[in-house]
This record gives sequence, C-alpha cells and structure tokens, in this order.
Amino acid sequence: MTPALLASALLLSVTLGYVSLCAASPFGDCRKCGGWGFATKTDRKGRTKRGRDCRRCKATGKRIRIGRHLYNVAARLHRDGTR
Repeated sequence: MTPALLASALLLSVTLGYVSLCAASPFGDCRKCGGWGFATKTDRKGRTKRGRDCRRCKATGKRIRIGRHLYNVAARLHRDGTR
C-alpha cells in the first residue's frame, strides 16, 4: 500500500469513529469543571469543598460535542430550507 492510501484510510477510520461516538454519546464532560458542575475549593484546613457553579455548563457537568453540534446545525438548516 502506498503511504497516501494508508494515511487516507487512517483518517477515514478516525472520522468514522468520531461520528459513531457523537451518535452514541452526544454529550461529553465539561472541560472547565471536569464534569462536576462546580469548582472545587479548599477551606483553611485544607479540606476540599464545593465552590461556585460552573458558568460554562450551567452546573450540569455536560457539554455538547463539536461534531454533534455541527450535525444539529446542518439538520436545522436542512429542515428550515425544505419547509
């Protein structure tokens, strides 16, 4: 196999894997709070405690994946264009 063909096959497999991940699990953990939904703080004794709610995910701990967001935009555009 030529290197170009091998690279394109690898790229195709990675793309199909990401598409299947977005279809199976459209939401991932928030990158800011790590999926907790809030920031962790330490008190004066060094014990961890709950901090403020995460503003990015609105305290849900989840975010929509980029691929799923692009699919939703394309589906909405198609739906609105065919009405």
